[in-house]
Amino acid sequence: MYKIQSTKLMKEVMGNYFLGMKDPSKKIAWCTSVGPAELLRSFGFEVHFPENHGALLGATRTAGDLIPEAGKLGYSNDICSYLTADIGSYLKKETPLKEHYGLNGPPKPDLIVYNTNQCREVQDWFSYFSRELNCPIFGINPPRHVDEVTREEIDDVASQFKQLIPLCEKVTGTKFDIDRFKETLKLSAEATELWKKVLYTATKTPAPISFFDATIHMGPIVVLRGTTVAKDYYSVLLKELEENVKSGIGFLEKEQCRLYWDGMPIWGKLRPLSELFSQNNAAVVASTYCNSWIFDAFDERHPFESSAQAYTEIFINRSEEAKQRLLSDLIHLFRIDGIIFHDAKTCANNSNSRFGLPQRITESLGIPHMVIEGDLCDLRFYSEGQSITKIETFIEQLEIAKVS
Repeated sequence: MYKIQSTKLMKEVMGNYFLGMKDPSKKIAWCTSVGPAELLRSFGFEVHFPENHGALLGATRTAGDLIPEAGKLGYSNDICSYLTADIGSYLKKETPLKEHYGLNGPPKPDLIVYNTNQCREVQDWFSYFSRELNCPIFGINPPRHVDEVTREEIDDVASQFKQLIPLCEKVTGTKFDIDRFKETLKLSAEATELWKKVLYTATKTPAPISFFDATIHMGPIVVLRGTTVAKDYYSVLLKELEENVKSGIGFLEKEQCRLYWDGMPIWGKLRPLSELFSQNNAAVVASTYCNSWIFDAFDERHPFESSAQAYTEIFINRSEEAKQRLLSDLIHLFRIDGIIFHDAKTCANNSNSRFGLPQRITESLGIPHMVIEGDLCDLRFYSEGQSITKIETFIEQLEIAKVS
């Protein structure tokens, strides 16, 4: 059975990250996953990402027991299940962090920072904890659904980043150090470039890493951007995958077809879905989700402007036209035979099947698509039997089309 040997190191890296939250001498900042983590780290904050905790609740299948608790406070089942699961975890005082790392829950924040580049839910989510924990909060509100990011838009977001500085200084008692910020951003740039190379090893056949593998190995680029730990980890992982490419070793011995996954993972079904595709010799080699942590714009010479650009031009925050261009480029690069769009019922912002994009892609590129209905955490929206039938039928149709 194919195994990525670096997985053991990745687990150690993630374990050390969570255990580091126990250090009482460290100030803690909560931050959205695609937010100004580098600026916060330059002040010495340990950074906790509630979306990462939400994904953990989904992956461990504990979210289903927690989401109803948030419902009692008036949070609808239709909104982000990361939000409802995370708030439910807080209310029930239940978290997988206790079993795995001895933490009673996410660390109490000294500062909460959000960026609405992904959705408005993060504002409501983080504001709840600000009120509940009596913690200062700062929000960054970039332009939404942009085509090409303009100079004016970059300057706007960069200005908002700069407005965060006095609050960070007040909370930490530390003066802002532009050189430290530049160094932190440089480390992020180096790590994200390595992460890009990791993902792009899957342009080769056989691919040495699948979408399902990548959702696990993306942990450090999400929670440890701006550290040498993330950079060093992806150097190790990349070396292993490049050696596998040279040796002709992939996660599938024979790829009958190559697929692209658009949208969120179904966290509670990663393993069975991975096994389903593998059993059908279908290689899911690329995704919108994992590529979302590639930040080509990072440039330590212009730390505010480049980070503002990087965090504003993310895929989820682009126009439908821009998304079509970006998807088309990746489809060509990874030599995709078919696309799977995941329509996550509580994540409209990261579900790209609702405004005709799949049909436009198929019409312009001739690449077949299918839509799976499900969710990132709330498995009540996911029909396993129906999804298996749809996936196997789709793969069979792709194979027939190749033969004919």
